[in-house]
Amino acid sequence: MTDGSIAENYRRIREELPGEIDILVAAKGCNPDELAEVMQAGARIFGENYVQEAEAAMAALGERAGTAQWHMIGHLQRNKVSKALDLFDLVQTVDSARLAGALNNRAAEPLGVLVEVNIAGEESKSGVAPGEVLHLLKEISALDKLQVEGLMTMEPYFEDSERARPYFVRMRGLFEKLRGAGLPNVDLRILSMGMSNSWRVAAEEGASMVRLGRAIFGPRGT
Repeated sequence: MTDGSIAENYRRIREELPGEIDILVAAKGCNPDELAEVMQAGARIFGENYVQEAEAAMAALGERAGTAQWHMIGHLQRNKVSKALDLFDLVQTVDSARLAGALNNRAAEPLGVLVEVNIAGEESKSGVAPGEVLHLLKEISALDKLQVEGLMTMEPYFEDSERARPYFVRMRGLFEKLRGAGLPNVDLRILSMGMSNSWRVAAEEGASMVRLGRAIFGPRGT
């Protein structure tokens, strides 16, 4: 739950987090006024789960949309790739060579991506298995348009956020191990992990970006 306005919630979390950790505002279910309020509070990175919702949000915000970065944080279907390339600055959910290839083939200019890792092996979630990440990075490194900027994961949900800590520790270990792989077009700088119920623990375990919806907007967020 939140106990302040959207702007107050964002500023409070921003003050609590170290400056080097970015806040991605998960915009799912938010109206343009809510997005404008959190922008006014200083938010500059926004994530959308669906291409059509991102398109609608950007259209409603008009010129203000151009002051922010927009990240795809939901599962991207290959038939939505062309539209996604028109909208997003970075795709956080690349989890297969087929999706990477589709993005690369249709991109007119370099595109930043993160590889999504299914750190807990949950069948209900997308992402590549931890043991297959290096292989996927090697496949993407051969593509000329994609720049792998980091890794992303969606940890299992727990009411007690401490129970998520082992998954964040595992992700940080994987991230550090792969940073030394020396692959072309791969420069792992972003570790995107932690959401509204777990961002403090994720920050303690090495996240460089947390994805917050409910903590800022209330129950409608993710």
